[in-house]
Amino acid sequence: MKPSPKNLQIKLLHDPAEFRQVVELQKTIWGFEEVDLLPVRFFIVATKIGGHVFGAYDGDRMVAFCIGLPGIKHQSPHSAVTASSYIHSHMLGVLAGYRDYGIGRMLKLKQREEALWQGVDLIEWTFDPLELKNAYFNIERLGCIIRRFVRNQYGASSSHLQAGLPTDRCTAEWWISSDRVTNLLAGTPIQRPPVEARIAIPADIGEVKKRDVPRARSIQAEASDKFLKYFEQGLAVIGFERNEASGTYLLGKYS
Repeated sequence: MKPSPKNLQIKLLHDPAEFRQVVELQKTIWGFEEVDLLPVRFFIVATKIGGHVFGAYDGDRMVAFCIGLPGIKHQSPHSAVTASSYIHSHMLGVLAGYRDYGIGRMLKLKQREEALWQGVDLIEWTFDPLELKNAYFNIERLGCIIRRFVRNQYGASSSHLQAGLPTDRCTAEWWISSDRVTNLLAGTPIQRPPVEARIAIPADIGEVKKRDVPRARSIQAEASDKFLKYFEQGLAVIGFERNEASGTYLLGKYS
């Protein structure tokens, strides 16, 4: 039976006992083996060096979490990113029965609030471009842009969600003080640059990964090639469309 939480609360976590609950959530959500789990001491260190860990509670039960770490970018004349400091949102997970209540958005907005308080304008995280629901959330609900892609970023993963595929990842840039983000969060329509390219992923890619891994690998490889090609041309992901057939990344110029 699907839960119906009525008193969801977001808490900033500090106690090792709370972090042990986070470790258990990792096992449940992703099915990680021990080697891939972030341990309790990692979360303790994160909170001591300027990072944060938030937990979402349904009553006394932790049902979701996220962790952010402080980062520093080395300035480069060849980089489009100008921020010298940022928050890397390393992991966000929500229990399966709680994924349609806006908890992920609540956690991201808490991260944004924390970063703004710290005087930081940029939050980044990586995500699997085959996870179309995440892509829509990142781009259309939060206002992220994407202009970086790495093949097999984390190497082999024990998570059942990865289905043995390479851990190809896009980097979401969330410029939390930008007009694009503030307008979107306020419900104001945003103006997009012209769309110059598209990358379409079949809407049933999740099922393909379960029943036909070679085909899923082929779809992933083709999309990865396109991301790299278009990013090298100076394009960025500026929007995302979805319908019954596919989820489509929209690319154009962004400055």
